[in-house]
Amino acid sequence: MPITKGLRTIGSRAVNAVWRTGYATRFFLMILFYSGTSFRRFHLIVKELFSSGVMSLIIILVAGMFVGMVLGLQGYETLKRYGSESALGSLVALSLVRELGPVLAALLFASRAGSAMTAEIGLMKATEQISAMEMMAVNPIARVVAPRFWAGVISVPLLAALFSVMGVFGGYVVGVVLIGVDAGSFWSQMQDTVDFQHDILNGVIKSVVFGVAVTAIALFEGYDSPPTAEGVSGATTRTVVQSSLAILILDFILTAFMFQGD
Repeated sequence: MPITKGLRTIGSRAVNAVWRTGYATRFFLMILFYSGTSFRRFHLIVKELFSSGVMSLIIILVAGMFVGMVLGLQGYETLKRYGSESALGSLVALSLVRELGPVLAALLFASRAGSAMTAEIGLMKATEQISAMEMMAVNPIARVVAPRFWAGVISVPLLAALFSVMGVFGGYVVGVVLIGVDAGSFWSQMQDTVDFQHDILNGVIKSVVFGVAVTAIALFEGYDSPPTAEGVSGATTRTVVQSSLAILILDFILTAFMFQGD
């Protein structure tokens, strides 16, 4: 009996996982299908851009500044052992543009804006606003979900770029202003090392992929959440956990493809 019960539990969870995967795929395809309607009502996307992007600026800028300052301190101590302090600008810029900028910006976006999207749509479902839209022949995916999706996809690359800019500035403040690294060497080494196509463009591609993944997960969890307070709370938690894992896994996969020739 315990073996039979265990097999039944495993089978039930496997079936549920396959069902949710299929439902999530169908949900994502419906978002893409109804995206044209959202772009015809571009003011909806602009409104969500403010909610998800502009309202996340403070945490992105502050975090980017201090991450850059930490990179400046740690990088200087490491490079000083080899007499390469002038390469501090290259170290800070490459670390931010290639990895830390897209990854940390996406993680912060998932924690702040992604969880908010899930909670908002979950509460709309709990208060039967989604059902009311369907009763009035208003497609909730076209009216509610798709604008938030494209706002997230647009916001994450812009926030990642701002994160990297503030990080470079933080590294400059610590390395040049506080420690005394030559400013000309700091900027010239950075310009010589950072390549637009190989570094900056790859970072942009990463941030776009992260934006798609994080926003899709947040919207699906909110739309699929049980219409209860406990259900919305659980969906919000799942959004942060799944988005964080998706970002780290996708970062490894993309890095393996992008820099395998290095």
